Amino acid sequence: KQKIDRDLLCRQSPKCVISLEVMSSSMEICVIKLEIKDLNDNAPSFPTDQIELEISETASPGAYDPDSGSFGVQIYEITPNDLFGLETKTRGDGSRFAELVVEKSLDRETQSHYSYVITALDGGDPPNFGTVELSIRVIDSNDNNPLFEEPAYTVSVPENAPPGTPVIRLNASDPDEGTNGQVLYSFHSYVSERARELFQIDPQSGLITVSGAIDYEEGHVYELDVQAKDLGPNSIPAHCKVTISVQDANDNPPLINLLSVNSELVEVSENAPPGYVIALVRVSDRDSGANGRVQCKLLGNVPFRLQEYESFSTILVDGRLDREQRDQYNLTIQAKDNGVPSLQATKSFTVKITDENDNHPHFSKPYYQVIVQENNTPGAYLLSVSARDPDLGLNGSVSYQIVPSQVRDMPVFTYVSINPNSGDIYALRSFNHEQTKAFEFKVLAKDGGNPSLQSNATVRVIILDVNDNTPVITAPPLVNGTAEVYIPRNAGVGYLVTVVKADDYDEGENGRLSYEMVEGDRGFFEIDQVNGEIRTTRAFGENAKTAYELIVVAHDHGKTSLSASALILIYLSPALDAQESIGSVNLSLIFIIALGSIAAILFVTMIFVAVKCKRDNKEIRTYNCSCRGGGAPDPKHDVMCMTKKPHGDGGQALWVSACVFSGAGIAEYSYGHQKKSSKKKKISKNDIRLVPRDVEETDKMNVVSCSSLTSSLNYFDYHQQTLPLGCRRSESTFLNVESQNNRNAGSNHIYHHTFTGQSPQQPDLIINGMPLPE
Repeated sequence: KQKIDRDLLCRQSPKCVISLEVMSSSMEICVIKLEIKDLNDNAPSFPTDQIELEISETASPGAYDPDSGSFGVQIYEITPNDLFGLETKTRGDGSRFAELVVEKSLDRETQSHYSYVITALDGGDPPNFGTVELSIRVIDSNDNNPLFEEPAYTVSVPENAPPGTPVIRLNASDPDEGTNGQVLYSFHSYVSERARELFQIDPQSGLITVSGAIDYEEGHVYELDVQAKDLGPNSIPAHCKVTISVQDANDNPPLINLLSVNSELVEVSENAPPGYVIALVRVSDRDSGANGRVQCKLLGNVPFRLQEYESFSTILVDGRLDREQRDQYNLTIQAKDNGVPSLQATKSFTVKITDENDNHPHFSKPYYQVIVQENNTPGAYLLSVSARDPDLGLNGSVSYQIVPSQVRDMPVFTYVSINPNSGDIYALRSFNHEQTKAFEFKVLAKDGGNPSLQSNATVRVIILDVNDNTPVITAPPLVNGTAEVYIPRNAGVGYLVTVVKADDYDEGENGRLSYEMVEGDRGFFEIDQVNGEIRTTRAFGENAKTAYELIVVAHDHGKTSLSASALILIYLSPALDAQESIGSVNLSLIFIIALGSIAAILFVTMIFVAVKCKRDNKEIRTYNCSCRGGGAPDPKHDVMCMTKKPHGDGGQALWVSACVFSGAGIAEYSYGHQKKSSKKKKISKNDIRLVPRDVEETDKMNVVSCSSLTSSLNYFDYHQQTLPLGCRRSESTFLNVESQNNRNAGSNHIYHHTFTGQSPQQPDLIINGMPLPE
């Protein structure tokens, strides 16, 4: 931007280096060092244009002789010496005079007084002479320059030394006397103005002292050219160089610089991941050495951390950020150097968390319920739903809408509507409790973010019943509000004339009905207020009239009671019998009973057919019974089930028997795994045996229950299925022993017993172990 003058920038430094720090757009820092080299661009200059030297003037001694001519003084003689001599000269008038000539340099500092005799000889003969004593005092001349003890001095001074602090006392000696030997000290004209501001020298004593604020960071070394000059004429000054080194002191706290667009406020998204860089920090200390080494840290318990590098530091996200919980953090960076005593600095700035659409709208409650009476006015306000979104701006703005659904096959939009901004819900129609007792729908809350987030809540509308339905009399059937009922003339007290029934579509007290007679022949009849039964209160005599009138009212129990009335005409008919009349018949009830009976009959028939088909499809089981040793059956093991059946008019008992097997292990049971016969065995009459029984033999029978017989059969059933013996719970089972191969001998081994008072029973027949259908 402008011309660089190295002598101006780096007069005191043999090496001139400038450091520049550059930060890129990606917040990276690089250091550039520039070294400025010297060029021969300055001609030598003298502080003054002219040097003036003053030389003292010397007087010459002489002698006068009043004679003239040859008698005049002809010769001058002086006491022989090495320093002075006489030189005789002639004037224009012929006289001679002598001049005292200095043959050698005089040094007053060596000998300041000389004594000689001068003799003047004339030209006479003998010559006359005269003598005179010459006393010579060498007068000092400024022939000695001041002289410093050393040509260069090096001293040090601590920075921040107060003004007046002595730095060094210089001494330049001059052997001359008087003003020629009086020395004055001063800075050479080469000394910079800044050095002159920081230091001063006493011209008389040569003491250099501090006169300004010395800062190590401003200058490490100062060179002072000092000259000493006497007050004599033609004075030649003496020079020396004083190098003053400034000792660093820990007087500079660290300097924290936040490299951000706004050094006081940093913005970061709440979705920033851990490790995200939010700011660059550069910390510097103008001190040197340990005084300039700085350590940094981030104060407080915050979701951020500071990571240090060689020349800068970064602040990173170190946790989860949630603007809805905390929208800003006040961060403080502390920098502390290693000096003694240590100095520290802090830098505070604010981190603002920017919003992201990360929160769904949240309803105040997930389920809303409102109770409204039927017959409401269309457009009536029902309730309000409210959802809150903690996000900001459009991310937190909530709008409402109803989720499409059906209510009684109609869109829910025909029942209710919602204000999209406030969440107020209104009825669009007049509700009818008898048609819709309650309905539900969902409300959707949606924010304005991109992409938007949403949630829903359920709203239930309960419609309360209002007494808006008038009772309708359904029985007895009315024609133009009148019903005719015929009763026998001989009907007694309490005879049921008819039952008045009414329907009310309302519920609760609004639908609960009571009956009463308000006008007519109430002296002959009474009505039950609950069930509406009309009965006679007295008998009708021969002279009683043939027709009676009653006005019956059915009313509900609503707050504003509604009612219906009917005229009942009661006629006395001699053709009817009081015993045959059962009152009016409810045709609806008869129709319902008939339908139920038909359905039950169909159901039972289907079950019977299914069971029968299942049994017919079963594989035929073969049971072989044999008695021990082919002889008579063992009463303890081989048994025969028998059932009594009356036969003929004479009451002779017949017994139907079939062979079964017990736990003796003698009977053979072939089923499933045995070889199957090619043809199914047909039932023949020989398989059924009718055993005649005499009354006298009943005491010889053994009796067991079907349950015990069944349990004994289970022992031989490999599939754990009870054999179908056909026993009934209330029947007695009589046991007999018979061999399948010797049936004719079975009648000799029957054990029987008689149960008195037992009713005749239909026998269950068992043929070769399989039940015979009745």
